[in-house]
Amino acid sequence: MNDWVSLGLGSIGGALVSGVLKLIIEEAKKYKSFKPLSKDLAETMERLLPLTKEIDSMQNELDLGSGELKKLMETIKKAYVLVLKLKDDDVWFFEKSKYAREIEDINKDMTKFCDITLQVLQYRNQLKLLNLGGNVVDMVYGLGKKIDGLSVPVPVFKDLCSVPKLNKAPVGFAWPLMELKKRLLDDAVVNLVVSAPPGCGKTTLATQLCHDADVKGHFKHILFNVVSSTPNFKVIVQNLLQHNGYYPPHTFDNDSQATVGLWTLLEKLREAGPILLVLDDVWRGAELLLQKFRINLPDYKILVTSRFDFPSFGYKYHLEPLGDGDARALLIQWASRPNNTSDKEYELLLQKIVKRCNGFPIVIEVVGVSLNGQTLTTWKGQVESWSQGETVLDIPSQPTVLECLQPSFNALVPNLKECFLDMGSFLEDQKIRASVIIDIWMELYGKSSSILCKKYLEDLASQNLLKLVPLGNETEDGFYNEFLVTQHDILRELAIRQSELKENLERKRLNLEIREDTFPDWCLNGPRHPVVNASMLSISTDDLFSSNWVEMEFPNVKALVLNLSSPDYALPSFIAGMTKLKVLTITNHGFYPARLRNFSCLSLLPNLKRIRLEKVSVTLLDIPRLQLASLKKLSLVMCSFGEVFYDSEEIDVSKALPSLQEIDIDYCYDLYELPYWVSEVVSLKTLSITNCNKLTVLPEAIGNLSKLEVLRVSSCINLSELPETTDKLSNLRFLDISHCLGLRKLPLKIGKLQKLKRISMRKCWRCELPDSVRDLEDLEVKCEEETRSMLWERLMPKMRNLIVHEEETEHNLNLLQMF
Repeated sequence: MNDWVSLGLGSIGGALVSGVLKLIIEEAKKYKSFKPLSKDLAETMERLLPLTKEIDSMQNELDLGSGELKKLMETIKKAYVLVLKLKDDDVWFFEKSKYAREIEDINKDMTKFCDITLQVLQYRNQLKLLNLGGNVVDMVYGLGKKIDGLSVPVPVFKDLCSVPKLNKAPVGFAWPLMELKKRLLDDAVVNLVVSAPPGCGKTTLATQLCHDADVKGHFKHILFNVVSSTPNFKVIVQNLLQHNGYYPPHTFDNDSQATVGLWTLLEKLREAGPILLVLDDVWRGAELLLQKFRINLPDYKILVTSRFDFPSFGYKYHLEPLGDGDARALLIQWASRPNNTSDKEYELLLQKIVKRCNGFPIVIEVVGVSLNGQTLTTWKGQVESWSQGETVLDIPSQPTVLECLQPSFNALVPNLKECFLDMGSFLEDQKIRASVIIDIWMELYGKSSSILCKKYLEDLASQNLLKLVPLGNETEDGFYNEFLVTQHDILRELAIRQSELKENLERKRLNLEIREDTFPDWCLNGPRHPVVNASMLSISTDDLFSSNWVEMEFPNVKALVLNLSSPDYALPSFIAGMTKLKVLTITNHGFYPARLRNFSCLSLLPNLKRIRLEKVSVTLLDIPRLQLASLKKLSLVMCSFGEVFYDSEEIDVSKALPSLQEIDIDYCYDLYELPYWVSEVVSLKTLSITNCNKLTVLPEAIGNLSKLEVLRVSSCINLSELPETTDKLSNLRFLDISHCLGLRKLPLKIGKLQKLKRISMRKCWRCELPDSVRDLEDLEVKCEEETRSMLWERLMPKMRNLIVHEEETEHNLNLLQMF
């Protein structure tokens, strides 16, 4: 490492790599002339700090002069030389573009190392640190000997077991928090169970505990996992491993392998300090599951939240409902005082409402929101309806909380009642993309506007009957992938209970749960081929289901939701008889894409308009082969396509898919290029390809899509350019190329697209706008602050109505050079 000596840092042993990197980060953050490029570089280097600390501790064992580490050291050296040059932040204006390019190149190299090489090194490091012997490592992680050529087979989502955020400090939990924290930090206590009826705030208390400064200071690792009513030990362990940077290429074959994986992970994490594992929402009968997590290791504790006690597991803390004082304070927080109300009358109403809510925070929030901003008459009417015993469900299992929530459901207008009931068709604790629900509602209720269906979600969220969570990215009307919908499990139960007032065969909504190959009794003990009246059907199976279906008939089903977990799944043959089916959603909750069989049965569905496939393995030719004349929208999320021979067969797409208007492809990791047939869907109005990092080009034939109005290719980081034939998309009104880091330019004649009103180009640092954009007089551009003045200077003389939006601070290097 003579280069380090020449830099005045001595030998590599005398200059710790992490110390050099920290110095570079500190200097980069000081630059004003190159913000935010230098800020991005600093953030990238901060991602590398943990690795460099490991390098420091293992210098005698590592060869820093070869392979990936040599490239890293060379990049760090370049960064150090550059910060020395720019140390005083005094650069001539004509040198700025030169140094900006150098900063960008260094950032690119480091980002590539973080995104690709670092993962390979982590694999290699795991093999050394585990030290369990080759057979055990291969068994647990499925790692072969060929590490250098290894690629991650699925998109990596590391944030799987983080503690949920708290939007506001909960009311009435100060004393329980203090008591629980005291027990948790007691060395004599290893396992704790927080038990309470549903809706008391168990999850909220556990979340607040995890955010407590003393708890965060004591535990170096806090892992939070929602268990729910259908737990899968192998999947939970896989999530824990992936959350901590371990990427197993194969699922565990059995729980014994998963136990070895869990033990290995805990041993490794324990080196940094104590571990807290939170298992939230554990149901009755999960004693064996809990025992699998009980591993006798120092500095490892488990916190369980449940409706049930689990007396043999550990210390028990029973969370009581809120007292009247705290319940009153929470109600006032959610419901503003009605106008023209005397103090005495207001206090009396508060007392009656608090008494009715029985101290359940979830009930107080729902009731409070329903009364917020309402008149005194409404408040009185609500109280009087309770005193008259308005529609109380007689459900012995959970009578109190459901009984309290029932009036809030009864008060909904008819269309919102139907929408709320539909929420019971999704899995407990599931995070649902808003677009999934909106697609179902548009077809179930004949709504032509997705905006109206989005409003239904907002109306239910405004009454605390579900949560609508924006993911923080830019959204466009009609594109709702950037919203998640969640629902408290007791509210889901409330929706399901309404449906259960009728017999299974007569229900409008039916949830069919199959464990292993065991069907509910009503499927087996009734008619040979049960005929079910439901219009919305949800079928959930676990990872042990063998696709051995019982024959049934569903002549009226319009929306079908399939939840699967097994790696191999055959669609039931009775789908072919669902002639009224309009929406099909298939979601795999297993760890890797599931192979679908009997896909061809969908070809017999004349009214099928929307298909959504998530985490399944299909070929891109499967869709046009189905010959679905009514299909309007196709959504493919985290799907695996494998090797596709795009020109292997000719299909007349105009006849096979004559009605297809929207294609949405998201997080499909092995999508290198679009199949030929996409460019032949002449009816297509929206093409959305997002987070597909291996996509490098779009087909030249995309210019055939003369009806296309929206082209979204955001977050496709290896897409280098749009084909010149894009200028033939005469009806295009919105182009989204945001976060396409590798995009160099737009088509030269894009100015021909006179209907183009909006371009989103956030974080397209290198993308050059051609002169022809001046011909787009009403163009609205979404970009970064640094680009704003440049765009204005270049385009304003011609474009009277140009709107340039300032987004998060970012520097567009190529625009700077061009201007």
